[in-house]
Amino acid sequence: MPVYSELTDFDDPRLDVFARLNENQLRHYYEPNGGLFIAESPKVTERALGAGCVPVAALVERSQAEGEAAEVLERLGDIPVFIGVSDAIRKLTNIPMTRGILTCFKRPELPTVESICLGKRRIAVLENVTNPTNVGAIFRSAAALGMEAVLLNYACSDPLYRRASRVSMGTVFQIPWTYVENTEASLHKKTRLERWQEQRSALLSGTHAVITAESTKTSTEQTSYVALLQELGFKTVAMALTDRSVSIDDPNVCAEEKLAVILGAEGDGLTQETIDACDYTVKIPMSYGVDSLNVAAASAVAFWQLGR
Repeated sequence: MPVYSELTDFDDPRLDVFARLNENQLRHYYEPNGGLFIAESPKVTERALGAGCVPVAALVERSQAEGEAAEVLERLGDIPVFIGVSDAIRKLTNIPMTRGILTCFKRPELPTVESICLGKRRIAVLENVTNPTNVGAIFRSAAALGMEAVLLNYACSDPLYRRASRVSMGTVFQIPWTYVENTEASLHKKTRLERWQEQRSALLSGTHAVITAESTKTSTEQTSYVALLQELGFKTVAMALTDRSVSIDDPNVCAEEKLAVILGAEGDGLTQETIDACDYTVKIPMSYGVDSLNVAAASAVAFWQLGR
């Protein structure tokens, strides 16, 4: 059973995860091991629990403790649960709307690209999508419209950020996902933390050439995922407007046995290197002179057409 406490002492160190640590700090809380993340709302908390995520602490509005959040609270186990009125929680967290409950979880270990793609026919790939709302919306569309997994590069917003997981309605805990850099081969390479530490040391010592070389290496690795997906049997589809783009309902594209649908950042789109490496470049036909859709809206159209 959870251990309930009244929200009276805002300086309680157990509240740091809700009040004094930003999401980037939470992500690296146990570095070099996995960090923490915050799930917002009973639905997202429920789906995180269903995925096997381990809760650490919770913060719940008094009105919800015996209401919508009651059932999920009983599943949290022996962890501290702080109860307070809505105004106090908003003052503490600076979050306008908590949807009844905030739950802090340990971050799960992510699978490799190879394992996540095994047996899959349709997967989505996100490159440099930095808006957490877009990431969450794309996950929700992917889960609903036939995608069996999602891959992201490290430049993307974290799917476990509070806003992303809330917008996804918790589907980030239902559809398998991982980072495209998280491959069997990369397990034997330097971690991002190790690279950052080397870059920071190089910067402090003035050896800028080391940073430049390392940055070039990272950029190359970020685009190599297309070749890896092709080696795993996927035909790769770049969603982009180019002179050689075919319509999204092109029969050759739709007939492919295995497809990886790749979407890029809002505005900039996919890198030219990624587009050039893909098997197909696909566009969504537009009317009234509109050239493109928001990436989240485009993902829903693409997944509906190509996920069948």
